[in-house]
Amino acid sequence: MSNVAEIQRRFDRAELEADKAALEDLIVDDFLSIGPKGFVLDKREWIDRHGMFTYQSLETSELDVREYGDTAIVRTVQRNRATYADQPVDVTVRVCQVWVDQGGQWRLASIQFSPLAAS
Repeated sequence: MSNVAEIQRRFDRAELEADKAALEDLIVDDFLSIGPKGFVLDKREWIDRHGMFTYQSLETSELDVREYGDTAIVRTVQRNRATYADQPVDVTVRVCQVWVDQGGQWRLASIQFSPLAAS
């Protein structure tokens, strides 16, 4: 298993546990997230959302890691249960992450969520 896959799992744990210090370390400063409905969050907004957003579970499957030198693309399917502003959120999405090696440390540069197509 590649180091990128291990770091991606560390990111998922940090998300599940709302570990803001770990997220600060794992995410590049100019990070952008594109949500399943098209909204965009920068690094500060992504980390700060944990003030109103809480995971009860976060599971990933179908892990696909492709490394290209100092860049890696990670694709997964994510199923999560959470609350946002005390409202339940149950989501199953495809996730695409772009990781970059900065001085020997893999850091998340981008993440995009896409709804799964109906089967």
